Amino acid sequence: MTTVSAPTKSHRAVRWWLISVAVLIALMVLVGGATRLTESGLSIVEWKPVTGTMPPLSAAQWTDAFEAYKKIPQYRELNAGMTLSEFKEIFWWEWSHRLLGRFIGVAYLLPFLFFLWRGGLSGELRRRLWFLFALGGLQGAVGWWMVASGLSERIEVSQYRLATHLVLALLIFAGIVWTVRRLAERRPIVAPVRLRLTSALLVVVTFVQIYFGALVAGLRAGRAYNTWPEIDGAFIPSADRLWFETPWWRNLFDNVLTVQFEHRMTAYALFVLAALHAFDAVRSRAGSAAGGALWLFAAVSLQAVLGILTLLNQVPIGLALAHQAVAIAVLTLVVIQAERLASRQSAQAHPRAVPIGQAG
Repeated sequence: MTTVSAPTKSHRAVRWWLISVAVLIALMVLVGGATRLTESGLSIVEWKPVTGTMPPLSAAQWTDAFEAYKKIPQYRELNAGMTLSEFKEIFWWEWSHRLLGRFIGVAYLLPFLFFLWRGGLSGELRRRLWFLFALGGLQGAVGWWMVASGLSERIEVSQYRLATHLVLALLIFAGIVWTVRRLAERRPIVAPVRLRLTSALLVVVTFVQIYFGALVAGLRAGRAYNTWPEIDGAFIPSADRLWFETPWWRNLFDNVLTVQFEHRMTAYALFVLAALHAFDAVRSRAGSAAGGALWLFAAVSLQAVLGILTLLNQVPIGLALAHQAVAIAVLTLVVIQAERLASRQSAQAHPRAVPIGQAG
């Protein structure tokens, strides 16, 4: 008999806790985006995980923080002559971003320890949650590794490290979304294998697109080539403009034109793949997977429109953050869709089950 899981009361509490953490991570990604767009990420030049929780509280402390910022290249080459009031504006963005990261750590760890104490977590779930916690700790270290890249020889952080920081944050987010889904009641879906494969491919392409988007942000590539559908005068720029860096692979990460071009091309690939997946799911009458595929295609379409508008308007902060917010929505939907189509295995793995006809 086909079965679905019947989550325990403890699992429902765990789900709400994880949903809250996922919302906080999404908020932190958006605050991080605003921090990048306002050039605020290097305003705090020290990593003080505990004492850094408190901002400057006196005029002397503000002066010390400002003087420390004046010693890095970004101030000398980009913000020379900045007033203390202007410094405070960028300081608060970075401080808020770091404080939110600390808060997420506490919001994750304390309830996790409580659930461990209560004994309501299975062995597999405990291991997954410990792994996500370890990734969160690594994310804090990666954040400082990113900031450190802009304190001595550059006027901004390394785009490589920025992309690593963002992708790791969203990997944690995706892991939490997947785990939340695994703790929910589920109806195994009868669907062609190709739907399961394309849903998994959509996850991969979405992460590739997020990585390229972070490179675009790190290089400020969205402020160049502000035309669409042409870029540098053509739909496909000339090879000598795309590949002039040596060795050739550096163009994929350092060449502003190439980075923006690969971000555009991956967006087209994601759009086409999402459209084909939706068409296939509807044609296959794949139940809730068909509805999920249509919602995903709608989100990808909206994301494409926002990306074009952001580019054409040279990255205004409002449009850029909307573009980033919908990217998080796309990632959420694509992870849910992949998990939904893999639910047959997860349903069989649960110790408690009810007949599918009795499921809610």
